[in-house]
Amino acid sequence: MKNSIFKTSLLVVLFMITFIISGCNEESTDSKQSKQTEKAMEELNRQVGMPNIINFQQKKLMKLVLELCDKESMICYAYIKSDYRGELVFIGKCIGFGIPFSAQFTNPERIIRWGKNSNSYAGSSPSTMPQPDPNGLFMPTSSSATWLMMINPETNKPSPVYLEPEIVVSPFPLHRTE
Repeated sequence: MKNSIFKTSLLVVLFMITFIISGCNEESTDSKQSKQTEKAMEELNRQVGMPNIINFQQKKLMKLVLELCDKESMICYAYIKSDYRGELVFIGKCIGFGIPFSAQFTNPERIIRWGKNSNSYAGSSPSTMPQPDPNGLFMPTSSSATWLMMINPETNKPSPVYLEPEIVVSPFPLHRTE
C-alpha cells in the first residue's frame, strides 16, 4: 500500500515537472513576432543595403556647429518673431545661440540597484529613476523656453535671460522705453 502511494506520488510529481518544463519552452507571441521582424530586417538589409555616404557632409556640418558654439567670443543677435506684425524684433546681442531650458547639467536618470550588493540586481532587470540637477530641481524633459546669455547694453556684461514664446524675462531692460 505504501509502495503504491509512493509510486503514485512520484508519477504525479514527474508529470508536474514534465508539464512545467514543456510549458517553459513555449514561445510567446511577442518572441515569435520579434524573430519574424528580425528576419524581415535581415532581408530588407540584404535587398536595400546601407546608403553609399562617402562625404559625411551632415556630420562635418554638425561638428562645425558644435565647435562654433564652443567659442567664447561668438556674439549673436537675438530676435523674437512678432505674431502681430509678422516680423523679427531685435531684442539684443547675446553670447552664442542659447541653451534649451530643458537641457540638464547632469544625467536626468539614475540606475536603481536592487539587492544588498550595490553592483548586483538580485536577479531582476535594472531600472532607472529621475535624478535632480545639482540645484535640487527635476528639470522638464522638454520645453520651448531658452536661456540666452544676453549682453547688458548698459554694463556690456553678460547676464542670463529666460525666453519663452510668450514671455521674456531679463535682469536688464531689453530696449529703452522713453
